[in-house]
Amino acid sequence: MDLRKLKPGTAAMIKTNDEEYQGIIMPRPEILDKDKIIIKLDSGYNIGIENSRIIDFKILGRQEPPKQQQKKLRHNPNLPKVAVLSYGGTISSKIDYSTGGVYADYTAEDFLEMIPELKEIANLEAKKLNSVMSEDMTPKDWEDIVNSLKPYLEDDSFKGIVLTQGTDALHYTSSALSFMIQGLNKPIIITASQRSIDRGSSDAFMNLKCAIKAATKDIGEVVVVMHGSISDDYCLILRGNKVRKMHSSRRDAFKPINARAIAKVSEHGDIEFMGDYIKTGEKNLDITEKIEHKVGMVYFYPGIKAEQLDAFKDYRGLVIVGTGLGNVPQNMFTKIQELIDNKVSVVITTQTLYGATNPLVYQNLRMLSIRIKAIFVGDLLPEAAFAKLCWALGKADNPDEVKALMQKNVANEFTDRLSADMFLNKE
Repeated sequence: MDLRKLKPGTAAMIKTNDEEYQGIIMPRPEILDKDKIIIKLDSGYNIGIENSRIIDFKILGRQEPPKQQQKKLRHNPNLPKVAVLSYGGTISSKIDYSTGGVYADYTAEDFLEMIPELKEIANLEAKKLNSVMSEDMTPKDWEDIVNSLKPYLEDDSFKGIVLTQGTDALHYTSSALSFMIQGLNKPIIITASQRSIDRGSSDAFMNLKCAIKAATKDIGEVVVVMHGSISDDYCLILRGNKVRKMHSSRRDAFKPINARAIAKVSEHGDIEFMGDYIKTGEKNLDITEKIEHKVGMVYFYPGIKAEQLDAFKDYRGLVIVGTGLGNVPQNMFTKIQELIDNKVSVVITTQTLYGATNPLVYQNLRMLSIRIKAIFVGDLLPEAAFAKLCWALGKADNPDEVKALMQKNVANEFTDRLSADMFLNKE
């Protein structure tokens, strides 16, 4: 019998020339060679075995995923209502260890089953908006998210909104939403998990708990809530356009850049505010539904060819990530001038991330800013500059108006005074 035909969830003993294995047959990922089967061992690890290596096997039975028996939630009139919306990521998926299947729907009942303490924090209403890998997201997805959030922003019964997505491009989304939705009447909290929810070391549960707690506060900004350390001791509330993913896998990968954290949320849900933030109701709600999609980004490297900029001649905006104070090699000046003459708004940021660009220190910088009229944007992060340029070009056609918007502090994206303790600041 070909074990590849066995249904996932079948328990089996498999013998090869080298070793004997016992475990549960798992679904085979599409990218894996069709000659392999996947088996979950008792240790919890999955391994792949080539079908041609199997010399004997025995079917031991079948594991069935547990049936959902959800109880109807009781509304607690003494608690605020929070919307939990998913645009992707693994934070809401519950894995059955025996079969490897995802069997949880995106409902408030699922969250309370996974994190019972949530019933003491808020009344939840959950909805799955989409399921997109964050690296596949585009400016169109940001527009879709804003459109999906509008009903919850306009419904006064909701105290706050929690949005989940994948981590890799989360700081692009948080930056974009900070410009597209201003003057918030309730907080928009973006959270995710660095480690999948089926792992014992997953950060999903605490991140979600801290995010929902933050959503009950008077934070009138788009913020990110993620682990503040590698342990399960606290999360940080970080301004959406001053945060960046700084590690590929650590649970505390998201760090404030050129800023301090707004607050710390303890494992028990206590919030300690540490930095300034816009409070709800301080400004009038202003929603931008449409932004410019034809915006690009170029990262300078030694030996870069100026002709690469020709790829953006039909774009409306370009972010160049320069070195140091915003330096760009002189061989690119002519091409940059051509783009600007063709009404392409060119924005200059820096690869250092920390610190700010300065268009007046060196002669080349003065030429680039004064004569060529590239737009320098201080300590704005490259990802935030990209998102803001999409937003600004959706607001204005005139290059001078676009420049004015890019250099205006509209969502606390600029730090007036960079303090020494902001460099490599953990909080």
